[in-house]
Amino acid sequence: MCKVWKVVCTLCVAVLGCVDGESLCAAKGRAKYSLIFSGKWSRTAFPKQYPLYRPPAQWSPLIVVSHSSDYHMWRVGEYASNGVREFVEKGEAWTLMREVEASGEKIQSVYGVFSTPAIPNGVEQTSTEFEVHARHSLMSFIVRIVPSPDWFVGSDSFDLCEGDTWKEQVSVDLYPYDAGTDSGFTFSSPNFATIPQDTITEITSSSPRHPANSFFYPRLKQLPAIARVTLTRLKDSQLIGISTVQSNLLPMGNEIDDSVSETPLDCEVSNWSSWGLCVGKCTEMGIKHRTRYIRLKPANSGNPCPVLEEEEQCVLHNCV
Repeated sequence: MCKVWKVVCTLCVAVLGCVDGESLCAAKGRAKYSLIFSGKWSRTAFPKQYPLYRPPAQWSPLIVVSHSSDYHMWRVGEYASNGVREFVEKGEAWTLMREVEASGEKIQSVYGVFSTPAIPNGVEQTSTEFEVHARHSLMSFIVRIVPSPDWFVGSDSFDLCEGDTWKEQVSVDLYPYDAGTDSGFTFSSPNFATIPQDTITEITSSSPRHPANSFFYPRLKQLPAIARVTLTRLKDSQLIGISTVQSNLLPMGNEIDDSVSETPLDCEVSNWSSWGLCVGKCTEMGIKHRTRYIRLKPANSGNPCPVLEEEEQCVLHNCV
């Protein structure tokens, strides 16, 4: 039994890098990183109900926190805090900032808070710089998907330390999450509070399993990445003081993969209407019709729309 426990503990250290909830970072000094957020939310990759106006597809400011393992901004499977709820539903960050500040003061788990400007469309880039050290080697961030009921992308407690070294560069594809506070199915759904509140879940191509959902693509095994974040350690010659937050919008460039997926969108039609009246000459068989209409036009080589009108023969009644 002791040998088994020793193996389990060894695996915990090697795989999770944790003992008693603490990050086992032995890297010396501080490390500064640039963070580049690249939106990949295009009409080609996400053609279903893609927001074109009032408002068009865009991203909120990104909020990033460097911290220890004692702190979590958000976690899958747990309830969103009031601060996260207000941020993902309304874009208001005041309560979230107070939560971060309170956590830092109470257990000194937060090292720094940084942000980027909002992005006015779905496929642009934005950046900032932040700092970590051995005691606070984790990074979490959150970005609201605009418009949406309570959807966001982000990362929870990403560790930039490996043993006694800092990671030089890493890119992470990002997928949408549902905060569990609003029950809307589409990007432009009106406010519809989830009561009781649900936990944070990842949105996939088949979950929530409802054809009205803006991310419902049953032909796909996995959604394409809606965004990507690239973290690059800055060398000593590149270090800039962090007394103020450094952030700026960037044009899409070749140094970051800006390719987008083409997601096929099949045509969706309504149910058939009831059959119409049987019409024709009394000496012949009559004809009746029924129709249906297009709910969603196909895109990116998706399945075309089926016929929208049918007719069949019928027997005329009350014929004199």
